[in-house]
Amino acid sequence: MLGDFDRGSPKAASSDHGAREDRLEHSSRLPGFYKLSPQERAECVGVFAGLTDQEIGILSAEGGLSLGRANRMIENVVGVHGLPLGIATNFRINGRDYLIPMAVEEPSIVAGLSYAAKLVRESGGFHTSADEPVMIGQIQVLDVADPATARQRVLAARDELLALANEQDPIIVRLGGGARGIKVRLVRRSPVGPMLIVHLIYDTRDAMGANAVNTAVEAISPLVEEVTGGRVGLRILSNLADRRLARAWGVAPKEALALEGLTAQQGVQRLIEAYAFALVDPYRAATHNKGIMNGIDAVAIATGNDWRAVEAGAHAYAARSGRYLPLSTWERNADGDLAGSIELPLSVGTVGGATRAHPKARVALKVLGVATGRELAQVMAAVGLAQNLAALRALAMEGIQRGHMKLHARQVAMAARVPEGLVSQVVERMVAEGVVRVDRAETILLELRASGPGESARPCNGGHSGWR
Repeated sequence: MLGDFDRGSPKAASSDHGAREDRLEHSSRLPGFYKLSPQERAECVGVFAGLTDQEIGILSAEGGLSLGRANRMIENVVGVHGLPLGIATNFRINGRDYLIPMAVEEPSIVAGLSYAAKLVRESGGFHTSADEPVMIGQIQVLDVADPATARQRVLAARDELLALANEQDPIIVRLGGGARGIKVRLVRRSPVGPMLIVHLIYDTRDAMGANAVNTAVEAISPLVEEVTGGRVGLRILSNLADRRLARAWGVAPKEALALEGLTAQQGVQRLIEAYAFALVDPYRAATHNKGIMNGIDAVAIATGNDWRAVEAGAHAYAARSGRYLPLSTWERNADGDLAGSIELPLSVGTVGGATRAHPKARVALKVLGVATGRELAQVMAAVGLAQNLAALRALAMEGIQRGHMKLHARQVAMAARVPEGLVSQVVERMVAEGVVRVDRAETILLELRASGPGESARPCNGGHSGWR
């Protein structure tokens, strides 16, 4: 099935650099990918990413995390909880193709994302950028007799504070990261009186950086107390990573939006109207942004990143003006096409934490083929924008229930205990009839069994032509 691409060969497993070079020859356009069995899909992904046999086994294994390893990761372990791991196709970002691993339980997310990526691909794909991986560590200083003078003393001690912070992690400093600056905010009034808030600006390189930043602010807190004459309260990383922004932008051709009896111009207008609703109404904006995070969170979970930190930063950033606003923007460009962009904090990494402790997260990162944490953030920004496009299209053009029907029907078929080999046929019948219920699935199953077996999907071709 894999043709000339031997996934067990030295070429496929030689090095990350080699895998990155090989994958440039492949396309993320995989027509018929959804028709394959999970194992066949894993084989195709293995060809794309240069995975070894062992890595393909980890990718397709149930759970992917042993109970013993889980017991070492957190406390009071009683088991391992699994999520479906899917692959979104069709992504081209900054001229390079990506397959996107996503751990998520909600139907329609992976399919919708792949479809949206295909639309934007027609205009050249997504373009992205990201800031340096700079995080903020905060130190709360209380009981300061003269806050204004104390602020100046902290700034005067900047070099000493930075040197002390950098002593805590010489490895990250050697890699080009570490403490970058000190900022001091003066809060004159609070429920507990005046306070200083000292910000340690810290470059975390390819790590998310929570541990490094927290260690650094803990280390410099005694010196902060000494120079201010105050008492340090909290010392902790901030998840409003507004110095670590990622951006993505792309265009969906107007012709691709001439759906449901609409002209191209009307299709573009429908989506802009849907965006405008989120722009003026925080109730809609919350759901608009939730759709964005559907994709971003799924990639964060798949790669072992802290999706809770990403969520906190994104929603805080959405409210930075004092009003809760959408994270994305949609407008009509000079050619009449739909142009979208997004900007949000993304504190994600490729080293440290569960990105290395979880075997499946390691393989997911290899599938993505990202070289740095900044590249991962850029990919995730593109995913968020594409997921938003998919949701807006479903809402504005066909209604969310109709868009979900086929994928919901799969869950209904599973609830009716339909065997895997017959699920697709049962789903197609229910959707065609417009009756998606467990009892109808059971009846269709009996009819299919009486009429004989259906056809199976044709495996993916491992050669170049089959991938396109």
